[in-house]
Amino acid sequence: MIFCLRIFLLVFLSGFAGGEFSSGQAASIVNSKHNLSAGGPGSVKASTESQICVFCHAPHNASGVAPLWNRYESGQAYIPYTSTTAKASVGQPTGSSKMCLSCHDGTVALGMVTSRPAEIPFTGGITILPQGESNLGIDLSDDHPVSFYYDTFLTSQNPELNNPGGLTGAVKLDPGGQLQCISCHDPHNDQYGKFLTMDAINSGLCLQCHNKTGWVNSVHNNSSKTWNGVAPDPWPQTSWSTVAQNGCGNCHLPHNAGGRERLLRYGVEEDNCFICHNGNVAGQDIEAEFNKFSVHPVTMTAGNHDPSEPALVSSSRHVECADCHNPHAANSQDTPLLPGSLRSIQGIDAGGAPVNPLSREYELCFRCHADSSGSKVYVTRQYPETNTRFEFDPANASYHPVLNVGRNPDVPSLISPYTTASTVQCTSCHNNDQGPQNSGTGPNGPHGSAYPPLLERQLLLTDGLTESLTAYALCYKCHDRNRILNDTSFSKHREHIVGQKAACTVCHDPHGVKNKTHLINFDRNVVSPNSSGKLLFEDLGRFRGRCYLKCHNQDHNPKSYGGMQM
Repeated sequence: MIFCLRIFLLVFLSGFAGGEFSSGQAASIVNSKHNLSAGGPGSVKASTESQICVFCHAPHNASGVAPLWNRYESGQAYIPYTSTTAKASVGQPTGSSKMCLSCHDGTVALGMVTSRPAEIPFTGGITILPQGESNLGIDLSDDHPVSFYYDTFLTSQNPELNNPGGLTGAVKLDPGGQLQCISCHDPHNDQYGKFLTMDAINSGLCLQCHNKTGWVNSVHNNSSKTWNGVAPDPWPQTSWSTVAQNGCGNCHLPHNAGGRERLLRYGVEEDNCFICHNGNVAGQDIEAEFNKFSVHPVTMTAGNHDPSEPALVSSSRHVECADCHNPHAANSQDTPLLPGSLRSIQGIDAGGAPVNPLSREYELCFRCHADSSGSKVYVTRQYPETNTRFEFDPANASYHPVLNVGRNPDVPSLISPYTTASTVQCTSCHNNDQGPQNSGTGPNGPHGSAYPPLLERQLLLTDGLTESLTAYALCYKCHDRNRILNDTSFSKHREHIVGQKAACTVCHDPHGVKNKTHLINFDRNVVSPNSSGKLLFEDLGRFRGRCYLKCHNQDHNPKSYGGMQM
């Protein structure tokens, strides 16, 4: 009788599993951890019970719930998944997910079945599922949401979800149109590991539902980078060996995620990036850059970034890796105006309006360094302005050519290939001091630098220092030092820089000045009003002007200059 019952249930359950049992023993529950009988292969199993199916199903005296369910419901009130970006309405588990949780929430004894008068004993005194990745508990906020309607209304709210009409293959909705545990897991078939309904390599399982913008061309979808073996292991949960093979799993866990919202592997946002971008998988060690003297302070805040936040970062000023990089879309396809690493990120355009996605690098910088408050001041200026969007405004009297080509048609100090028709990026000046733009081998980008404020090369801001190629290396990157010191445009350059030891920034504001030409915006810690109370620069035409001020104990009331010396 027992033999007949066993055969009946195996045949019955093979039909329930979609016929997978017939594909061979590898796909059978018999050789999986769901075989809780005394003969099962796992460490969690009954002491003497020989039946396999009885722990979930019974042909008689079942609970009355299909398919001949033989377990008691947990009756727990669960904490469902929630996030600011979730469009689905996720409540308490329903349908087959409740059946799965009758074991996997760790509250009902594994041997407690409705068809037996007493609990089936397990080896080692085990009663409930032991703590570990299979015991989800009643807090499901760190697990992929289940028991929600996956319909066209949902996909209209979230275009990055595939049409539900296509879920007819390995991943299916339940008869009521809800996504359940069994949409991704087949409890009778462990062919692909973790009882998945299909092979999850290369994000295959996730992509059945998710269609993230830019993913097809993203580096995380295509990279063949491998781990070099230096701890920590970036992929302890899989046997796959490349970034592309791990795909979504590089950053996300469907169960027991460290970062509950969006199911990130680690609760601290940057840890999800640093686990690979520490030089052990990715070619460059980005993590080490944030140990430098001047950095984008990604480690100073946690939990502030949110994908649904507005483009303008103002009320809770912060910076995280994901504020600048979209891991689903970042790629290596650089253009002159935008590197591939900044694909599909929102920004602020030159007029102050949100743009998504941004098309120019400066639009990303404007998220924090334009209309946001709290910008740090490095030089106290005569005409103070901390909004970089205003500083680079092409309507200004002078500006460095970030938004547009410069206004000055005559700049004899420029080093080829720069001309007065050239434009530059924010990262032309703010970048890694050991990066490729400074003839280094480090990573490109403004992650960290030895020189504040995140400058690619040194620019000393302190007055009274000896002029040298290294002291003002950033200026001399584009402006020929010999021409500057030979007074090719301003006849008093050498006298000021060498003789008086005035820093470049004593007179020049490198971003831009609304009403003054030649970037003249005096450092008020060095320059003060003259004996007549005047503090003023007047542009008198090509290479001519005069100043009313007091500097280095010299009264200019006024002092004039003029005539280009070649």
